Amino acid sequence: MRGQAPGASARPVTGGVSGPAAEAVLDGRWLLLGKDGRLTAYARAEGGLLRWTETRPGGPGWQGPDFFAAPGITDISVAQGENGYVHFLGRRVRGKQPGAPAEIVHAIQYQSGRPLTEWASVGSPYKDAERAGLIGPPVGAVSASGTVYVFIRNAGGGVTMRRESERGGWLPWTDIRGNKAQDGLAVTALRSGRLELLTPGEGPAMHWCQTQGDGEVERRPNIHIAPAADSAVVLETGPDRATFYWTDLATGTVQAHRPGGWVIPMGGSPAPGRLAAVRSMIDGYDCTVLAHRDLDGSVMLAASGTENEQAGVWWSPTGETSPHQPVLAHDGLGRLVLAVLDERGDLRVARQGPGPGLVMEPAGTV
Repeated sequence: MRGQAPGASARPVTGGVSGPAAEAVLDGRWLLLGKDGRLTAYARAEGGLLRWTETRPGGPGWQGPDFFAAPGITDISVAQGENGYVHFLGRRVRGKQPGAPAEIVHAIQYQSGRPLTEWASVGSPYKDAERAGLIGPPVGAVSASGTVYVFIRNAGGGVTMRRESERGGWLPWTDIRGNKAQDGLAVTALRSGRLELLTPGEGPAMHWCQTQGDGEVERRPNIHIAPAADSAVVLETGPDRATFYWTDLATGTVQAHRPGGWVIPMGGSPAPGRLAAVRSMIDGYDCTVLAHRDLDGSVMLAASGTENEQAGVWWSPTGETSPHQPVLAHDGLGRLVLAVLDERGDLRVARQGPGPGLVMEPAGTV
């Protein structure tokens, strides 16, 4: 897998006039920091994906968008390893007829601004075409060893995973069970190398994890929460400890939970889509910053002490609106960055300003 030759070079796109415009963001953290200190943003476009890359660490200049073809791919999620490699996992439909079989595909970007590899098939857990057409969108994570994991909702309503072998190929598909799973699986790799996976269902949410890096992915007791589909995120908030954030199906508000603890209400009124979550130092304190779209499309931002959500969270409007989920990251200078796609499909970026507290500078269109 890792020895493949790069794919075709990117094709420049100018404002959606000479090429396809951005239509949606990728699933996962779609704004990523490369090993060279430059941020890269990704979005979906008709027939492929778009990429914007900072011209230098900390900006403010960007190049792009560049277009990369992804024919037949209906869903793309993104994950990044500690080595900076960006992994794209897609659901590709083989044929145009209703119920056509689907397979999972994989491509890699090794360095900021470089081409993607060709899309390579990871396959499907089913040989039967009808069942292969029922698999859900993939989500992925990259462990501390650089091993790529992919998880999907399977045709029976459980969860199936596949992972790379030590030699870079793929081990067989493994059914890790579960039932009545919904799309919107949330997974992260902790610094210890362990994975944590949360899956919304028609009943309680389902929880899997590893007890050691690259060990078996083991089922844990259900968590009696009801995340709205496609809303949950997992963030490492302590040494080898994860916190789940999601939009509650019943109340429509943001909630948080750490295994073994209580459910913590955090307010807000998110529109459908993933929450954005990142840890950030603010005035010398370790904080967790969250962002979401409100029901009217306004992008909202809040911060709390990490693992101290119960002390209270206040949501503030950023002044941005978007039909898509926002994303949070840090740039090469350590500043918090908020990015959104606006109604026209243009990328807008706001950076943390100087001074005390969490103050974002006005966003600018890339």
